[in-house]
Amino acid sequence: MSQNIIVVGAGICGMCTALALARKGNKVTVYERDLPPPDGDAHEAFFEWNRRGASQFRHPHAFLGLLCNLLRDNYPELMDEFMANGARKLSFRDMLPPELLAKYQPEEEDDKLWILMCRRATLETVLRRYVLRNENIEVQDSCHITGLIVEPTDTLISGGVVVKGLQLNTGGEKSEVRADLVVDASGRGTRFPQWFKAAGVDVNHEEHNSKIAYFSRNYQLNPGETEPSRHGKHRAAGDLGYIKYGVFPGDDGHFALIICVPEDEKIMREAVRDNEQFDRICRSIPGLKPWMDENKMLPTTNALGVSDIKAVWRYYVHDGHALALNFFAVGDAVIRTNPLYGRGCSVGALHAHMLADILQSTVDPVQRALKFAKRTEEELRPIYEASLSEDRSGIKRAKAMAGGTLLEKTSGFKAWFGAAFGDALMAAIKDHVHVVRGMMRTVNLLEKPGDFLKEPAIRFTIFRYMLKGRKKNAAARIVSGPSRDEMLAMLENSGS
Repeated sequence: MSQNIIVVGAGICGMCTALALARKGNKVTVYERDLPPPDGDAHEAFFEWNRRGASQFRHPHAFLGLLCNLLRDNYPELMDEFMANGARKLSFRDMLPPELLAKYQPEEEDDKLWILMCRRATLETVLRRYVLRNENIEVQDSCHITGLIVEPTDTLISGGVVVKGLQLNTGGEKSEVRADLVVDASGRGTRFPQWFKAAGVDVNHEEHNSKIAYFSRNYQLNPGETEPSRHGKHRAAGDLGYIKYGVFPGDDGHFALIICVPEDEKIMREAVRDNEQFDRICRSIPGLKPWMDENKMLPTTNALGVSDIKAVWRYYVHDGHALALNFFAVGDAVIRTNPLYGRGCSVGALHAHMLADILQSTVDPVQRALKFAKRTEEELRPIYEASLSEDRSGIKRAKAMAGGTLLEKTSGFKAWFGAAFGDALMAAIKDHVHVVRGMMRTVNLLEKPGDFLKEPAIRFTIFRYMLKGRKKNAAARIVSGPSRDEMLAMLENSGS
């Protein structure tokens, strides 16, 4: 059944939502507060597009297998356009270091274990232009939503309101727009919970602080220069225990470096805000130093930070009752995880296509709300919980390193076993292709997190590594680089 649907937010999640709904025959209007991208290419968009609504617009992205396979399978011509605009496919084989590549035997599933590498500006610009060619989709830019149009409903049935449309302010002119359905794809800064509260509906949520600071800086290789290898003696992404780092190759010679610092590391947190200190930290890390040759590249942005890094889960169904009918929230607007794991875009695209399928399966508004909440819980809650677990482990390891030890404290056998198992897994990944393959299924969200650990061969390998002891396995996680004390001394001597 074709319906008139409003989607709020024209970011990656919003565009994927519009595509998913339009391919089912619905008429979709997307409302976006920002200006459209400039008329030029993606390179121009990266530097000139004022994307206030996407706080991570100029931060690096790696688009995971879940998103890549979904787009490739449903919109193959779109994937061709990404490649034509400089995006690159990083295959499973490409991810293996030389010592594992020598042992590699291709398997059929490897075709799904790939990542799309490009700047977000490239993906978002190409995606938007593809969406605009769809006759069932219209995008209205520079529209500021000021509130909801709702009607009360029988609380015994839904426990909330029926959403009828939105209140707008466009260029100072107030108006209302009505639709059959409203979808919130406005991201982490969503204002819908406040608007619902103003309408008398409280949207409960949970949130967990990741307790890290995330910083990046963008660069471009000079003409004729080639990228350093990411698989040399020193890894181009890794964990020093007190900070994490990585390289994100993009399109057209662009790349970005990231530094993630625990909130409690105040000296390093202040240092990475400064361009010179950010570069100095990167040059001190052997895995990043080859990328920092001043004769081969130039910085293209300042050091950029992301704040308020929290995991958030919002509940639009409470005790089996929908708080709002004819309303749905997708992606970061309802489920948010640590951006360090790169799951946001993939989760948003999957969520959008889940919604389109459920809307197609029934016309009953209550059943739609309940089915969407149930499927969201079944498919996305495991991803959310895995992110929380990784955050908690990271917080504990950072505290341990600050206290001068590799091993975080554990309470009880179960906690000890979990930590020891995790250390053994990370050590085994360095030596065994079949463990890497299983882990990459989880990383790329192609199965429920940790399902690969059910495979007997992988479990046997990890148990065998556990016999080496926690200390040895934990040490294998830490890559070559300055110690925490050495890094602090370097920053102090440089005037940080």
